[in-house]
Amino acid sequence: MTTLTADRRTQPLGTMGFMLRSLHLDGTLLTGLICMLAIGLAALYSAVGQNTALLAGQLLRMGAALIAMLVMAQVNPGWLRRAAPWVFGLGMLMLMLVLLTGDVGKGAQRWLNLGVRFQPSEIMKLGLPMMLAWLLHDRPLPPSFGMIVVCLAVMIVPVGLIAVQPDLGTAILIVLSGATVIFLAGIGARYIIGAIATALVSMPLLWFFVMHDYQKSRVLMLLDPDSDPLGAGYHIIQSKIAIGSGGLFGKGWLNGSQGQLEFLPERSTDFIFAVIGEEFGLMGALVVLLVYLLIVGRGLYIAAVAQDTFSRLLAGSISLTFFFYVFVNTSMVTGLLPVVGVPLPLVSAGGTSMVTLLAGFGILMSIQTHRKLLAR
Repeated sequence: MTTLTADRRTQPLGTMGFMLRSLHLDGTLLTGLICMLAIGLAALYSAVGQNTALLAGQLLRMGAALIAMLVMAQVNPGWLRRAAPWVFGLGMLMLMLVLLTGDVGKGAQRWLNLGVRFQPSEIMKLGLPMMLAWLLHDRPLPPSFGMIVVCLAVMIVPVGLIAVQPDLGTAILIVLSGATVIFLAGIGARYIIGAIATALVSMPLLWFFVMHDYQKSRVLMLLDPDSDPLGAGYHIIQSKIAIGSGGLFGKGWLNGSQGQLEFLPERSTDFIFAVIGEEFGLMGALVVLLVYLLIVGRGLYIAAVAQDTFSRLLAGSISLTFFFYVFVNTSMVTGLLPVVGVPLPLVSAGGTSMVTLLAGFGILMSIQTHRKLLAR
């Protein structure tokens, strides 16, 4: 039996397929992302009170993010593997600069201003999983205990620098992105059980020595938001009212009273899912979640068929971290998790996060379209 190696570009393609292949874009993933961005623009237009200037700003950020995705899609995964330590090192340098000279906003020191104001912590959402996938690429899997310790040591420093900004939400997401790489490398059940036990034991230490008072208040409000309805519990109470009042089919686009009358705080960022629930109801919220599942599912498929360890681990981490984004935000907005300041991906207003997310999806497309098929 003869094994032939052929590039996908040699297969017959339509005009659209040829264009996508030439640009190294994955059609299924791109369709899901465009649908999500369109939903986001519609929701944001309502959330910002039909302010066209704010919407134009979001369109500009979206354009920059799409360019980042297109650029990353052209980069061969082999080059990404070689660049991983440099990307991680650049992220570490920027995080240390934030600690020393970063801009302060809303009581947190999270931004660098290098002509463009951005959060360097976003770089670590890609830099850390790239670094861990690079470490594990040429080593036997599942990783040994010593290798797991090395990976955890690599994780601790950037996560600590982000946590002290303070930015607990982003720190949690970056822990999850790194832990996903280690998990996908095939660690044994005893390590997973040990990690869960360690997390449970460390919770009192986090509560008394790490968490700030406002973070503790958010956890307490999860248990009883009505204990402070006009203070710490206000966000989650108004969010639940908005989602509940939407019913099955919603009040209609631009007709949500909680959002339009500004009862709902942070409605264009962290709580925009409540705007969707109020205006489009349960059915609209389910459509949004189904589009997210399409994106995550396609990403996991790309990870499953990737041809080398680095690509598999990185693609899996990017896909599952995106899922964690969605899970944490929607759970936060519906009162299942404490408020941690995680935006709804591709929907909430913001620039740096969207650029990072779409750059990550560009990496997924690169992994898929640079892959060669083995045909028998």
